[in-house]
Amino acid sequence: MAMKDYSDEFKADAVALDESTPGAACKFPTREALIEAAYRNELARVCDSAAQRLADHAPDEALRLWMDDFIDYLAAKQGMADALRAAVASGADPFAETLDKLATAIGTLLRAGADAALLRRDMDPFDVGFSLAGIGLITSAPTSANGPAASSTWLLDSLRYGANGPASRW
Repeated sequence: MAMKDYSDEFKADAVALDESTPGAACKFPTREALIEAAYRNELARVCDSAAQRLADHAPDEALRLWMDDFIDYLAAKQGMADALRAAVASGADPFAETLDKLATAIGTLLRAGADAALLRRDMDPFDVGFSLAGIGLITSAPTSANGPAASSTWLLDSLRYGANGPASRW
């Protein structure tokens, strides 16, 4: 697959990663290695944005904004699907740290919301992450009428429900 076959988002990620990595041509000896690095770089950027969202917004609003960012990230990465499959087939594992990074980011947002009595304490970050991934998958389908906004609002409302109830986690 030639570089022209990748999404514009992926090409921009690859160029940004290449420009920010001294000796990138040596560091990424294959296209698959560059794909893996671009995927991990973008994932880290999305996960790291949770702290900034919390600094700028109330915890529940920070979570809503971060969920929007994450769903946008998922949509953009669908253009990388073939490239990621090729990377995995070559022996790379771009997903090795994905769940832990996502759970940490989501857990940070959930804890802040629970501490502010804005979000429930009994929600597992992995469950929220899997729900978001499902929303991203379902709402990317051509038959999705409302897109991800309605579904992520529903998810956030479910995280708010009973926020002042008894704590069962954390």
